[in-house]
Amino acid sequence: MGKRYSKYINSLFLLTDILIINLVVFLINDQEYLQIHFLGYASLFWIGSSLFTGFYNVYRFTSLFKVLSLLIIQLSIFTLGYFSYFSIFREGEIVNNQANILFTIFLSITIFKFFGIFLLKKYRTYGKNYRKVIVLGYDSSAKKLINLFKKDKELGYEYCGFFSDESQGGNEHIGTIESSLKYVIKNQIDEIYCSLTELTEKQVKKITKFATKKNRVVKLIPNANELYNKNTTSEYYGGSTVVLKVKKMPFELIENRVIKRSFDIVFSLLICLFVMSWLYPLLFILIKFESKGPVVFKQKREGLYGGEFVCYKFRSMRINSMADKIHTSKNDTRITKVGAFLRKTSLDEFPQFFNVLLGSMSVVGPRPHMNEQSFKFTKEVRNYMKRKSVKPGITGLAQVSGYRGEITNRIDIENRVRFDIFYIENWSIMLDVKIIFQTVFNVFKGEDKAY
Repeated sequence: MGKRYSKYINSLFLLTDILIINLVVFLINDQEYLQIHFLGYASLFWIGSSLFTGFYNVYRFTSLFKVLSLLIIQLSIFTLGYFSYFSIFREGEIVNNQANILFTIFLSITIFKFFGIFLLKKYRTYGKNYRKVIVLGYDSSAKKLINLFKKDKELGYEYCGFFSDESQGGNEHIGTIESSLKYVIKNQIDEIYCSLTELTEKQVKKITKFATKKNRVVKLIPNANELYNKNTTSEYYGGSTVVLKVKKMPFELIENRVIKRSFDIVFSLLICLFVMSWLYPLLFILIKFESKGPVVFKQKREGLYGGEFVCYKFRSMRINSMADKIHTSKNDTRITKVGAFLRKTSLDEFPQFFNVLLGSMSVVGPRPHMNEQSFKFTKEVRNYMKRKSVKPGITGLAQVSGYRGEITNRIDIENRVRFDIFYIENWSIMLDVKIIFQTVFNVFKGEDKAY
């Protein structure tokens, strides 16, 4: 098993456990249990509970005590779900072999879990399924970690040497901190361990940015006084050596992207079915009655990774040749009476739920700017490019924080970008829900963009 297949190990353990559950039922051969709805229930409950408990979050440095703790928690929750099945579907009936099946499942999974870990560790002692690592810095904590890499071969780390601007002794010293980045690429290094005692904050940020771009793992070796923050998680090597792993950004995790996209689709479908179905015909009449032109205004905006998409809005202005060039301003004479109401209540944005369904926008995210504006801000505003790493939204954190409507000065756009970056770095589905509720509240409170 090569190192490139490491990411499939936990999935293999999961599939094997599901197989064990079904195989136990099959071998005991009780017709009360050899039914698709019981086997399906047991399998799905095992998968769901394992995701909840983090049962398969076992890594090469995870201690056996931690594995045992996870096993006890997982089996305890599965027991509750197991007996819940009989309470829900077989209430009042005495079903044979309940204890036998449960005990056999427990015993089989426990034996396989520890036997599988033992085989994997043994396999790694032969230099298989390894991770190539380097250490940046050479303080006492770094030396302790290096000794661990050398001594415990079963962890599966191939230590290649260290980089330091201060210590240059021994055959293991490869070069300076600055030269480490080229070495990572040339020698296909998997993980970079950085000493926070020797490296500056600027160096750590540079290495973290480089590792994210090149899909490498960065871990930090803290000094005794280092404060752990929310951007890191603690890992224990050899039971006592603490290493901080730099967490991925929320949208770098595929499960978060799936959750957000699923929420976008469900929420937008509900809006289209229960609001747009009657709102569109009503506004069609009002907009057409006041001025000539299409009901829905289409404008090219900049989207994900700087790509272009067509953004939909209910038309709030009279037809004019400057709609794609000049942003709406306060007391803009182009805005119609109906349009002023639409903008005040944000109803003009509702066609963008179709953009969400098409996949070019999200319900919550940084607001998309006109192409000319975006080109200008990219050159003038620091970190503006970062907001393009996610889909633009109908509403966003900047908007509910008071930054809506016309951009009159540089401070306006800088503050919007600051909130957009905070949103990208701290996203959660609950943050999206909070922003949506705050958007509705602001509309009813009368905080508008009626210009």
